[in-house]
Amino acid sequence: MSPSRASLGLGSPELHRLLAELSVETKVKLLTGQDFWTTSPVESIGLCRMVLSDGPSGVRGEVWDERSPSLNLPSATALSSSWDTELAYRYGAVLAAEARHKGVDVVLGPTINLHRSPLGGRHFEAFSEDPVLTADLAAAFVRGLQDHGVAATPKHYVANDYETERFTVSTEVSERALRELSSPSRRPWSRPAPGSSCPRTTPSTA
Repeated sequence: MSPSRASLGLGSPELHRLLAELSVETKVKLLTGQDFWTTSPVESIGLCRMVLSDGPSGVRGEVWDERSPSLNLPSATALSSSWDTELAYRYGAVLAAEARHKGVDVVLGPTINLHRSPLGGRHFEAFSEDPVLTADLAAAFVRGLQDHGVAATPKHYVANDYETERFTVSTEVSERALRELSSPSRRPWSRPAPGSSCPRTTPSTA
């Protein structure tokens, strides 16, 4: 997308004019994606494709073999042991540089699920069992990414306590635990990622 169009706000008349040019079929195509990791481009209005990639502790990119090795950062759990939001910001900035090198527009991270059980198979991706520490570090992580023009997607919000059979298992959590523990770690981070030729916005975690 051209620089002038990349800065269009949601209320922009120009944006609404461009949307009006799209058929229902094209709009649905934008929702479904081009493949597992990319969105569909719409050349008629200057909309480029966006590349998404896993990235809590590194950026995988589109090529998953020895041709394009990825930087492997310390796990989020190791990062949280520092209690250092400035370090978390730098962590996000490093991921942004890696993402730009690999042509990635949106990093699927950070993971903001809480450590509720030592059996959680993906807890290495998440920060801690503490909701406030998790929220503060995740917010700094997101700023580090987005201040350098790469969108962040906070994920695995709550009660993602198992990797085995994770698509079918039922996690039972009391309403009090959800409100007192999980809600503070789910602060919304929704703003455009600056410095990009493609418009990138971070989905809210609310």
